Amino acid sequence: MNKLFVARKPLFKSSNFFLTKIKRKYKNKKAGFSGTLDPFACGVLLVAFGQYPKLFPYLKKTPKTYQACLWLGMQSASLDLENINSIMHPKQIQKLELENIKIALKNLEGEITYTPPIFSAKKIKGKRAYALARTGEIPALKEQVMNIFKTKFLAYKHPFLSFELSVSEGAYVRSFAQILCERLETLGSLSYLKRMNEGEFFYDNEKLLNPLDFLDLKENFYKGKKEYFSDGKLLDLKDFKYQENDLYFVKFDNFFSIIEISEEKIIYKLNKILFE
Repeated sequence: MNKLFVARKPLFKSSNFFLTKIKRKYKNKKAGFSGTLDPFACGVLLVAFGQYPKLFPYLKKTPKTYQACLWLGMQSASLDLENINSIMHPKQIQKLELENIKIALKNLEGEITYTPPIFSAKKIKGKRAYALARTGEIPALKEQVMNIFKTKFLAYKHPFLSFELSVSEGAYVRSFAQILCERLETLGSLSYLKRMNEGEFFYDNEKLLNPLDFLDLKENFYKGKKEYFSDGKLLDLKDFKYQENDLYFVKFDNFFSIIEISEEKIIYKLNKILFE
């Protein structure tokens, strides 16, 4: 059974554990989610059943928006509420100037080079970084780039600083928070993180969604035989309205397909996704 909807992951549950509960709720064994949320984080989790997880690379999932709270003075190996090393008394952490916070946030908009947290889902030689970190092994993670489209100051009541970010795929808000701390010449870790949306996906009581409304692809039109698509047969470029190199979706009455046109050749990416 093919389904696509937005769920809301609660605090202190892993994304995989939460997906197991979702599968039991809907009595569906074949399911997946897009964009892992850390156990301490909550909010929007895009869930798909049946064939629909195959659509994740083609959906409008950016920018992603997060609301976060930075606890100044909290030191944590995981850069969040897990693995807390120590918590300094607020008096030991210098109070920040409000204007300096707003300036620092604004100056961090754009591309940022960062190193992912050691407690992350990044894979190193087939193993998750967090699994290595939990054994005491410090994983060697490469620098990456994330795009911060927009920052927004929300509140500051010492030692808690709240802000909102609009970011690209693959961004780590925990890493952003550490860079912000460096700019403000302080230290801290996240005490709260909530994902508000993934691109055009917002939580709406697990309402079922039409995937065609969210494909980040142009629709193409085919005048040949439907059975060619259904059976995965060789396709002729002249049967398509648009013939430029690109990715497209093609819709039929009971299924749709995703194709790529490249150098006058038609390549099936997903040849028969059923509507359900």
